[in-house]
Amino acid sequence: MKKILVLVLALVMALSAMSALADITIVQNKVEIDGVLQEYAAEYAKEAGYNVKVNTIGGSVSYPVGLKAEFQASEPDIFVIEGPADYELYKDKIFDQTGAEWTQYTDAAYMDGDKVVGFPVAVEGYGMAYNADILAKAEIDPATLTNVNAYKAAFEKLDSMKEELGLDAVVSMVAGTTPGMTWVTGLHNFNIYLTVGLDRNDTSIIDKVLAGEVDEERFHAYCEYVALIFQYSDPDMLINGTQDMQLAAFANGKTAFYHQGNWMDPSLMELKPEFEIAYAPHAFLEEDTDGILVNPPSWYVVNTNGNVEEAMQFLNALATTEAGHDYMVNKAAMVPAFTNVEITPTTPLSKSVMEWNAAGKTYSWQQYKLPDGFGMGTLGGIYELLASGAIDEPTFEQMMKDAIATIPTL
Repeated sequence: MKKILVLVLALVMALSAMSALADITIVQNKVEIDGVLQEYAAEYAKEAGYNVKVNTIGGSVSYPVGLKAEFQASEPDIFVIEGPADYELYKDKIFDQTGAEWTQYTDAAYMDGDKVVGFPVAVEGYGMAYNADILAKAEIDPATLTNVNAYKAAFEKLDSMKEELGLDAVVSMVAGTTPGMTWVTGLHNFNIYLTVGLDRNDTSIIDKVLAGEVDEERFHAYCEYVALIFQYSDPDMLINGTQDMQLAAFANGKTAFYHQGNWMDPSLMELKPEFEIAYAPHAFLEEDTDGILVNPPSWYVVNTNGNVEEAMQFLNALATTEAGHDYMVNKAAMVPAFTNVEITPTTPLSKSVMEWNAAGKTYSWQQYKLPDGFGMGTLGGIYELLASGAIDEPTFEQMMKDAIATIPTL
C-alpha cells in the first residue's frame, strides 16, 4: 500500500510540475487593454489547456523599471520590447521566431538582421486628436491644420471662444514627472521633431541626435511648437494630470484637442463621447506637413528561458484565428499589423489612423532609438520645467540641446 501511495504521490507531483511548466506568463505595457487582454487570455487558456497569466506595467508606472523587476522575481515567457534600447538589453534572452506561422502575414516584425525576433503588437498612430463639433462651431476646418501658422490661428480663436464653447482649455496635454507622464513628452512629443515631414526611411534627424547634435532651424521651430501647445493647455493638468484626467477632459468636451494616440480608444469609448473625433497632423513647421505618426509601438518577444512552445502557440493564435482577430480589433480597438485580418476598427482614433495609413500620409517613430531612459528620464524633466513656467522657451531650447549633446557619452 505504501508503495502505491508513493507512486501516486510521485505521479501527482510530476503532473503538477508539468502543468506548472506549461503555464505561460505575459508581461506587457498597455494598461488601456489590460482588461480585454486578461479576458482573451482566459478564453484562450480554456482551449489551450494551460493557464495564461498577464502582468501589465505602464501608465504612471515605468515599464522598463517594472520589467527588470519581473525578471528578478520570475522570468516571463512573453514580454514586450519597445525598440532598439530594449532589444539590446534583452537580446540574449530573446528567441528567434523566424519561420513562425504569423510571420507570413506581416512586414512589421522586429528584425535582427535576417532573424525575426519580435511580434508586432499593433500598428499605432498619433497626431492632434480633435473634437470635430467644437471645430465646426468655431468655423475651423481641420483639413487646414497642416502648418504651424494654421495652428496658431486656430488656438487663438478657440481660446477667445472658451466660454462660448464650454472649454476649460484648448488642448488636453500632460507633462508631469510625478504622475509619470514623461513618456508623452520625452518620447512621443519629441518624435515630432525626429520625423514629421520626413520620408519614413529618412533617419537624418535621429542620426544627428544620437551624435549629440540638432538641426538648428528645425529644432527651434519644434521648441516653439511645444511652447505653443503648453500655452494653450490647462496649467494644472500639464503638471498634475494623469492619463485618465487628460482623457476625461477631452471626452467630456472640455478641450478641443487631445495629445494622445489611438491606444487610448478602449478607455475613450468607456467615456462615451458624443462628438466626432479624428486626427490632424502635428504640423510644427511653416511649410505644410500633412501626415500623422504611425508605427508598431512595441513587439512581443519570446523568452528563450521560458515555455517557448506554448508562447509561440499563443502568438500564432493571435495572428491567425478569428478569436485573435476579434480581440485585436473589436475588443482592444487596435489597428492590426497583419494582412490576413479582415475586420476593420470602428472606434474613432483607430479608424482615423487606418485612414491616414491607407492614404500613405504617415511619418515613422524614431524615439525608441534614444538611449535607455533618456527620453523619459532626462528630457521629460525639461519639458516639465517649461510646462510649469519655471523656464521660458529659449531656456527650454538650450537645456534640450545641452541634454542631447551628452548622448554620445552615455
